[in-house]
Amino acid sequence: MSFNIGDLVTRNSYNNDTIFKIVDIDSEIAYLKGVNVRLEADSVLSDLKKVEINDNINDDKNFLDRFQVTLNRDEYFYLPGKVVHVDSDEDYLSRCMDFYNKVHVKALGINLKENEIADKIKELLSEYNPDILVITGHDAYYKKLGNESDNNNYKNTKNFINAVKAARKLESQDKLIIIAGACQSNYEELIKAGANFASSPKRINIHALDPAIIASSIALSDKNKPIDLINILEKTKYGAKGIGGIITNGCMYVGYPR
Repeated sequence: MSFNIGDLVTRNSYNNDTIFKIVDIDSEIAYLKGVNVRLEADSVLSDLKKVEINDNINDDKNFLDRFQVTLNRDEYFYLPGKVVHVDSDEDYLSRCMDFYNKVHVKALGINLKENEIADKIKELLSEYNPDILVITGHDAYYKKLGNESDNNNYKNTKNFINAVKAARKLESQDKLIIIAGACQSNYEELIKAGANFASSPKRINIHALDPAIIASSIALSDKNKPIDLINILEKTKYGAKGIGGIITNGCMYVGYPR
């Protein structure tokens, strides 16, 4: 069977559990990017199986359907928190920006490589002054290298940690909510670095929209009340297995009268 860049495929050796798009082919090796999960991989062509394109490939609508926020708009008005979403993947960033727009959260999307984010944080926070900062893209835990507490055994966790630490030098956890990480990231070290939310407690993949779901939930939560942490995590694809965090207040101002 022949394969081309742009084909949707699964991997036989992984029980065809994840749908990827082929982004490059070099000889007999295909380079892959998850369609719905923030994961990059490579595979020999002989291990791939083509997937037919259908309406169920992109499952973003499922998250929009269950993302319900009830607000009393008869008497009160609401000012949700502002989000700066930094993402290394343009496709995922576009999908997240579409999600923010549909749930009525003001967000600015910035496309930067993981190793560029830390150097740009001061400039971004100074210029846009967000309530919520998302730092995401791609990551992976290399199990064959051993110890999961060693940041050298991850593709981009160290870059995310550096970015979180750079942001924390400028704003405290109460003034700036940080959501950091991607598939299989070192959750514990990201939280220690100062992230309010991070992936991935069980070193599993996370959905492309998960960081935006967390950010939107906080942006639409009352600034004077602690968030419902478990409820927010359950809105994501894999719940607390994929993303965890600390209880904090929301970022939305509530005003009266409308």
